[in-house]
Amino acid sequence: MASRKLPNILITGTPGTGKSTLALSLLESLNSQSDNKFSHICVGDLVKHKDLHIGYNQQFQCYDVDDDKILDELEPLLDLGGCILDWHCSEIFPESSLDLIIVLRCDHQILFKRLEDRNYTPEKINENNDAEIFGECLHEALEAFPNPGQVVELDSENLDNLESNTDRFITWLQSWKSDNL
Repeated sequence: MASRKLPNILITGTPGTGKSTLALSLLESLNSQSDNKFSHICVGDLVKHKDLHIGYNQQFQCYDVDDDKILDELEPLLDLGGCILDWHCSEIFPESSLDLIIVLRCDHQILFKRLEDRNYTPEKINENNDAEIFGECLHEALEAFPNPGQVVELDSENLDNLESNTDRFITWLQSWKSDNL
């Protein structure tokens, strides 16, 4: 029996796969129900705004994060439940802190265009496209969270996917509540 009244969810995937878009869609759907009060935490923004890093990596155009600082910041929130985390990394989280890990996948040609629209450098676009082609985020999640059903892979290429992914999560949440409350 879970001690939390609401589950914690991580939406992960290669940059550009739609993590924030799905998180905001879930938040809107869930918080319209009176018994659900979820919060969206974009871990990348948290890293920047709370200095949860050890510096900026010019080569990869990103922050070198401090995993311990991130976990120290998030632990009290995760203990309460109802967190929808949005980040490209899953391996730093303790297995018991997350109830569902959603790994978003996207055709690499669609992803290429999305990253181009973000003005990523060609090097960064290629690096992220390679990560998507080889399924790095999925492999990382499956290794870190071996419990059957805890990691779910979903397509994230269009609005139909967004709607079906949101609906699928609502169904999962109903099942989680009946099993844990």
